Amino acid sequence: MSESFEVQAEVRVDEGKGASRRLRRLEGKVPGVVYGGQAAARSISLIRKDLEKMLENEAFYTSVLNVLVDGDTESAILKDVQRHPAKGFPMHVDFLRVQADKVLKVNVPLHFTNEESCQGVKLGGGMVQHQATDMEVQCLPGDIPDYIEVDMTDVELGQIVHLSDVTLPEGVVSTALALGEDHDLAIAAVIAPKGSKADDEAAEEAEAPSEGEEPEAEE
Repeated sequence: MSESFEVQAEVRVDEGKGASRRLRRLEGKVPGVVYGGQAAARSISLIRKDLEKMLENEAFYTSVLNVLVDGDTESAILKDVQRHPAKGFPMHVDFLRVQADKVLKVNVPLHFTNEESCQGVKLGGGMVQHQATDMEVQCLPGDIPDYIEVDMTDVELGQIVHLSDVTLPEGVVSTALALGEDHDLAIAAVIAPKGSKADDEAAEEAEAPSEGEEPEAEE
């Protein structure tokens, strides 16, 4: 991890929906909680503008944070952000305590590289379709990558990229693949442009009845 973040917070005494609304509306702060580990959960509040600035940085979501609460420092990761459904600003944040020797699960963003020079795009005239934007992994806190790179250079037209095609850093494991080959999900593909012959043939094949299956009668 390349960056270090310090999150300034205060202990929140007043709890409940009414108190949270007043905190957001009158004080420009966001309620939150720090939980996990052996210690009890702590209700906290953060200055909204400072939190929003950190949330703009992708690395903030995968870094081990120093959460400073009234003089105490807690090592934690950002576990959840609840946002306003219409305006998008943060309304509540959850931080999960971490220990250096304890494996944890975290979602890491996928960075798709070399899409313009991709074989299926450059030679086949296709286009890249993303089917996932992040990957859940498990690892020690110190091994959490900022992002996972997916090199699209050699992907051909019609080819699907699965979780198993991605090279993960040492010490990092896909939680889905740990469950078995049946969980090897697709994360990207190079598809033919809509309206092309290949696309039309694929659509006809998908709509055609299976062998031994009677076609449905038209009404």
